[in-house]
Amino acid sequence: MAAWRQWSPYVPVAQRRAKALRKMEKLRKKGKDIQPVEIDGRTIARSFWGKGWCDHLESFSDFENRLPRGRTYVRNGSVCHLSIRSRRIEAIVSGSELYNTSIRIKRLKPTVWKSVKERCAGQIGSMLELLQGKLSDQVMTVVTDRARGLFPKPSEIELACSCPDWAVMCKHVAAALYGVGSRLDSQPELLFLLRDVDAQELISTEIAVPGAVTTGDIIDDAQLGDIFGIDLDVAGEENPAPVIRPKKQRRAGKTTTSAAARKRSHPTAVQRPVRSSATPKIRPTGKSVARLRRQLGLSVAKFAQQLDVSATSVYRWEATMGRLKLQPHPLAALAKLQQQTRSG
Repeated sequence: MAAWRQWSPYVPVAQRRAKALRKMEKLRKKGKDIQPVEIDGRTIARSFWGKGWCDHLESFSDFENRLPRGRTYVRNGSVCHLSIRSRRIEAIVSGSELYNTSIRIKRLKPTVWKSVKERCAGQIGSMLELLQGKLSDQVMTVVTDRARGLFPKPSEIELACSCPDWAVMCKHVAAALYGVGSRLDSQPELLFLLRDVDAQELISTEIAVPGAVTTGDIIDDAQLGDIFGIDLDVAGEENPAPVIRPKKQRRAGKTTTSAAARKRSHPTAVQRPVRSSATPKIRPTGKSVARLRRQLGLSVAKFAQQLDVSATSVYRWEATMGRLKLQPHPLAALAKLQQQTRSG
């Protein structure tokens, strides 16, 4: 009986959720990008990648005793915040209190990644096919292989939680892991970010080039930028201005060409766009981008909207160590937002 009294009294789920929402709102006002896991109904994951992640977790006996409680927690909305970064998952889970969980995932071994690429060579036509899970049975078998696929094994996962539970995997950590499966439904590219590998390397180069003849979907530059998390140069953006054709002047029935026009028409007189002296001289890093976004109090999606880039781009920037090499457009947009924070 004495041991029983050490545990906190039971708090109804609705009461816990209301309390958690208030605390999340306070954190949001302080600039933290809160990303809750919201489950529609009882189904935690519906996509190929989401279900693959959950099925993989459930295939290990190491986790089978704790996973059921985690499913209950994620379904009732207890995962108040979930952030997936390179080799790391961070979550805030509501229990009798709010608990911080941290899950470290080892980078996919280069030998395993090389094996995956070799076994998938020439079989994935586009990034769209890959992220939507429109894969052949053979490729599905490769990427979901229990020992040599993309999902982490128990030995590659390091778990931590601020709760008093002595178990290696408490229900809060289990809920966070299931939350990852749900998140992969809408953002499957986060799996590759988590394992620290480049998904583009799985694409068959001979049929993944934009404009090439394929039997599947053809992706334009804008889609490629969104999916790969990069910013592609707009065709013609840096091309020289077209040669200005001289206008012929008619004088007394004769056709003549002015000296100025002849000069403009000469190949050496081709005018190139002059770079503005106001081009931003900022040198952003992953940390500085993340700091700027928090200062503005914007979610990743809204921040990406401000910069006119994809949310995937922002995720990759913030996960990058050191200086970023950005295209002129997002660089200028970042400089503008940075100036707004200074003037405000």
